[in-house]
Amino acid sequence: MPHLNHGAFGSCEAVLSLFLLFIKLVYVRGWIRLRSIPSKRIPFWRAFSFFLGLLLIWVAVGSPLGALDRELLTVHMVQHLLLMTLAPPLIWLGQPAMPLLVGLPRRFADSILDLQARLNPLGDVLTRPFFSWFAAAAVLVLWHIPAALTLGLRSEAWHVIEHASFLVAGLLFWRPVVHPPESTRWPEFFIILYLFFATLPCDILAGLLVFGDRDVYSVYGASRPFGLSAMADQQSAGALMWTCVTLVYLVAGGIVTMRLLSPQRRRKDEWTLAESAALQKLPRALELR
Repeated sequence: MPHLNHGAFGSCEAVLSLFLLFIKLVYVRGWIRLRSIPSKRIPFWRAFSFFLGLLLIWVAVGSPLGALDRELLTVHMVQHLLLMTLAPPLIWLGQPAMPLLVGLPRRFADSILDLQARLNPLGDVLTRPFFSWFAAAAVLVLWHIPAALTLGLRSEAWHVIEHASFLVAGLLFWRPVVHPPESTRWPEFFIILYLFFATLPCDILAGLLVFGDRDVYSVYGASRPFGLSAMADQQSAGALMWTCVTLVYLVAGGIVTMRLLSPQRRRKDEWTLAESAALQKLPRALELR
């Protein structure tokens, strides 16, 4: 039976809870300050989405649920789905960059902006859809290799790294979906294919867990909470991944499709083209004067 030090787990839980509370307070401060600037106001529903995303992160790692992932693969899968599939899009919908920057003291915000400017080339690579897709797929596959999952369960340090990689990969993956890339190399309809192909690694892994004829993760011991057998636990985890990922990606793809077909979007695109044409003619008009 894998065993983690309960004292270490409790301290990590407390640190995470305090950190998430700090992030929430900074966001609230920035959100309130932005209310005085009409063009920069962030709707309440976006703030609510951000807080809900933080709550799901806490449920996955900071709540009592986090201790049960040592007992059941199904709970481990719930954590994985919360950190990679549900919390990241909610956080991005909250448009966190501006409120968090405005909510920080000026000197810290300036330091972050300076660091961002220095790391711009790296940021361009990290936010490319191909990189985001492969990063998420790699993290998914890596941490579900039996040896890697066993390492994460038996080492507190690797357990933290595992959860952090789930969240970071999820944030990278969902950014192009919630905030489509501006580059003309990545038309927005590409995101539908991006979501479709992202289901494939999940489907393969879920299929192995659901239809496999042996217990893949022997690290989970003989003690079975809630009376679940090892195979029933494995099949439950696979079915949960299959259902949740398919549903969430289908909803996201539907929203992207409706956004592409929206009359308002078409009017916006027409206005943007007209504005671009006017700006292109402006220098010539000035020369004729």
